Amino acid sequence: MAPGGPATAPVLFPVPRVPHPQGHAARRAPATLPRVSAAQDGDLPPAPTPGSPPSGQYPAGAPPSSAPSPDGSVSAPSPAPDRAPPRSAVLLTDHYELTMIEAALRSGAAARRCVFEVFARRLPNGRRYGVVGGTGRLLDALGSFRFGDDELSELSRRGVVDRDTLDWLARYRFRGDVLGYGEGETFLPGSPILTVEAGFAEAVLLETLALSVLNHDSAIAAAASRMVTAAHGRPCLEMGSRRTHEEAAVAAARVAWLAGFAGTSNLEAGRRYGIPTIGTSAHAFTLLHDDEREAFAAQVASLGPGTTLLVDTYDVPTGVRRAVEAAGTGLGAVRIDSGDLLEQAYAVRRQLDELGARNTRIVVTSDLDEHAIAALAAAPVDTYGVGTCLVTGSGAPTAGLVYKLVAREAPSGELVPVAKRSLDKTSIGGRKWAVRRRDEQNRAVAEVIGLGGPPTPEDGDRELLRVLVRDGEVVGAEPLAAARDRHRISFAELPVTAHKLSRGEPAIPTLVESRYLAAAPWPDRDGIVGDVVPRSAPGRTGEAAPHPTGGAGSRTAGEPAPRTTGGQP
Repeated sequence: MAPGGPATAPVLFPVPRVPHPQGHAARRAPATLPRVSAAQDGDLPPAPTPGSPPSGQYPAGAPPSSAPSPDGSVSAPSPAPDRAPPRSAVLLTDHYELTMIEAALRSGAAARRCVFEVFARRLPNGRRYGVVGGTGRLLDALGSFRFGDDELSELSRRGVVDRDTLDWLARYRFRGDVLGYGEGETFLPGSPILTVEAGFAEAVLLETLALSVLNHDSAIAAAASRMVTAAHGRPCLEMGSRRTHEEAAVAAARVAWLAGFAGTSNLEAGRRYGIPTIGTSAHAFTLLHDDEREAFAAQVASLGPGTTLLVDTYDVPTGVRRAVEAAGTGLGAVRIDSGDLLEQAYAVRRQLDELGARNTRIVVTSDLDEHAIAALAAAPVDTYGVGTCLVTGSGAPTAGLVYKLVAREAPSGELVPVAKRSLDKTSIGGRKWAVRRRDEQNRAVAEVIGLGGPPTPEDGDRELLRVLVRDGEVVGAEPLAAARDRHRISFAELPVTAHKLSRGEPAIPTLVESRYLAAAPWPDRDGIVGDVVPRSAPGRTGEAAPHPTGGAGSRTAGEPAPRTTGGQP
């Protein structure tokens, strides 16, 4: 709720459910379920036969959930037990992931091999590139993604899914494959930054986890990258812990460092990831003392003359003079946290030089974003401290990533492409491969996506997909420093248009090269006909067409005209 805004009660909408074929009593009986512990090993259970008894028991003693309503709507939740919240990541997911698994187990489709893909249809706010963030955190979470007794008891207590599904979840282990862009890599619209191949139930269960981690971390990483670019080599420091959720603050500090920030104020980020931590004092420390001189003297006595003194609690010129008096001309830095930062930076620099503190640095804070940093480019500022705008994505709190089914196993055993036809949410079906096409100077010129096989290779192509998980085992874990290096190299190869902070087209186009169209009509092409060409389209041999969300482009020779509905293309 906005400060001073009216308090409004949330409106809850019941979600109708299809009645169980044997009635609600057969479907929901959490209090009388026999007990089964979460599996420690072994294969996933087979899909149950409708009405078959569970193969084991679930934690006893859980209170029954409220009775379902006669119309099939979700019942009111029963009171939560008085205990600490669960720590496993498996319940940090959406309800419908589990109900889809339940229905797929009953239909026999749960084990059907599928390929899911994480991608962005477009970049937020007219940005020119994205940054993959959170891959390492996702792999860490995947390694312990298990349903233990506490989680199964909670699902049973609330009546979320039936007994057969609980039995399947008790034995859940992800045993599929995951490929993806390396963390820190830049990406464009349509880039397949994560590809998950497994049985449907195994893979769909990862959707919420993957998107919540990648959307948050990629949004922060992109904002941090733009700020580092705007700073032109001057250090940026992350200071946003108090402006976001406590765990989001740690994740934000992690990807800010990945994108080039020099340090963080968050001690937990330093502990977990080895990121340099920074900090000296706030205005409260100055206000604690009887006067500013006393406060500065206490800080210098404790931290040494190389510390940073906050000089704007009362009057900036007076604060600067007292700071130099307290620490001498070897004072490390002064920090300005309010007012016209441009004007004050010039005035403080003159004053420091006149006082003989020529090597004392100037740190500025106060609601900075990439645009404010760019506006200070000519000012005598040495370091930027960034908080709120960084940890909230600087106007783009999510990266706009989606997790979509793009291929499934046909009766023949082959993978066939599938795609949505939804208005404004069209996707491109089929397993994808990706390369960064570069010119003779190793400057990126296009993101090339291959459908049905890798794109036709050209000199300078750089493959983008890495094996992250093989047969359920994490094989792509790496130090955070490797992702930091990757981002530096990946950003450096983008054209100079990527450095612009203004809204515009992506820095390079996304091109799609398809093998499917060369052989037969592609089944789900509404909205993208004319934007995807076969590898050997007439008149365009070896070339590819722009991705439908990657920028404007006309149809190429030999392509069919798009279908029309109601006179509109």
